[in-house]
Amino acid sequence: MSPSPTRPKRAGKPDSAAPVAANQATTCAAARGGGAQGGTSSARVAAPPAARYEQVKNYIRNTIESGARRPGDRIPSELDLVAALGVSRMTVNRALRELTDEGLLTRISGVGTFVAQAKPQSTLLMIAHIGDEIRSRGHEYTYETLLTQRETAPANVSNALGLAPGASVFHVICVHRENGLPVQLEDRYVNPAVAPDFILQDFSVIRPSEYLFTNVPAHDVEHIVDAGLPTRAEAALLEIAEGEPCLTLVRRTWTSGVAVTFARFVHPGTRYRLGCRFAPVTSHRQD
Repeated sequence: MSPSPTRPKRAGKPDSAAPVAANQATTCAAARGGGAQGGTSSARVAAPPAARYEQVKNYIRNTIESGARRPGDRIPSELDLVAALGVSRMTVNRALRELTDEGLLTRISGVGTFVAQAKPQSTLLMIAHIGDEIRSRGHEYTYETLLTQRETAPANVSNALGLAPGASVFHVICVHRENGLPVQLEDRYVNPAVAPDFILQDFSVIRPSEYLFTNVPAHDVEHIVDAGLPTRAEAALLEIAEGEPCLTLVRRTWTSGVAVTFARFVHPGTRYRLGCRFAPVTSHRQD
C-alpha cells in the first residue's frame, strides 16, 4: 500500500506578539530547551515567568531607566498599553497603580500618567536650608509666609521649648515650593527671650530659618522624623490629598542650653525624602 500523501501545513497568522507576550514565550522556550544540551538531562528548573502585571511594570520601568522616558514625560494611556502589550486593562491598571505607589509615576486624574520627578533628599545631620538645596539642583525656589504673629503657646509647644504654661511665643507658617510645587510646609515656634527681634523681620526678604541661623547660634539640634497623614489644613496648603502619606521632620534647637525654636516641616512623601551619609566614629562600639 502506498503511503498517504502528506497534507501541506496551513499558513499561520503572522506573529504580532507584544513585548509582554514575547517575554513569556522566551521564558517558556528557555524552560523547554534548558536540559537538552549535550544529550544529558539537567536538574536545573527555569524560573516561572513573572506575573503579567509585573511584566508590564518591568516594561515601563525599563523605558524610564533607559532614558527613553524622562521625568515629566507622559506615559501612554491604559488603552494604548493594552493594545501595545496584549494584556487586559485590569493588568495595566494594577501595574500603573503599583508604580505610582512606588513613586516612579505620578497620576493626575483627568490628565494622564507621567514619569515622576526624582525626589530630592535633605540631610538629617545638619540644619539644611531648603532654598539653597532647591537652587543647587537648578530648580526655581519660591516661598510664601502665611502667618507671622505673637501668641500664647499651646501646651505641647511650651513643653517642647521648656517654657511656663501660657508663655508667649512667636509663630510663623511658610510654604516652600520647587518649580511651583509645594515640597515643604514649615510650622515654626520661636522663643522670644532668645530672638526678640524675630517678629520684626520682613520674611519676604529673609527666610525665618536664615534669620535664626545668622543671629542665634544653634549649639544643640534635635531631629525626629515621623511618617503619617497630613491634617486637612496641611493637605490643602501642600496641594495634596488628605490620604497622601507625608514625612514630618520635627526640629528643636538650643543655644547655651536655652531652647530657641520648635518647628515641624511636613513633606509630601511622593515629592521628598530625608537621609544622610556619615562616617561613624570607629572607637565607639555598639554592644
